[in-house]
Amino acid sequence: MARILLTEDDESVRTFVKRALELDGHEIIEAEDGGIALEILLERQGSFDLLLSDIMMPVMDGIALALAAARDFPALPILLMTGFADQRERAFGLDTLVSDVISKPFTLAEIRAAVDQALVSRSPFEKIA
Repeated sequence: MARILLTEDDESVRTFVKRALELDGHEIIEAEDGGIALEILLERQGSFDLLLSDIMMPVMDGIALALAAARDFPALPILLMTGFADQRERAFGLDTLVSDVISKPFTLAEIRAAVDQALVSRSPFEKIA
């Protein structure tokens, strides 16, 4: 299945999402904030099938992470999560870079479906590792 970089500062949400996606056979690499996630992306040369990130985080938020990831790895699909309506509005300005923004709280089925959709929306010419 897919290799996903999950960036979420709330440990309980990160654990929930990780377990949900592992049910579908995905390999999940975790980061607690955008700064750590960007280091992982650069270290692994963007070798992920999806970047799944919260928007509101310390150090580097999900929008800054999405901008950096899109600049350095333009083929990497990005899916954002947020529990704040105003943050969702900020992400809509990134609609050419971000597959979708999923609102918290979400169910197991909702996050799995959003990830599946983001993975399907990849270019058919790109290989999923």
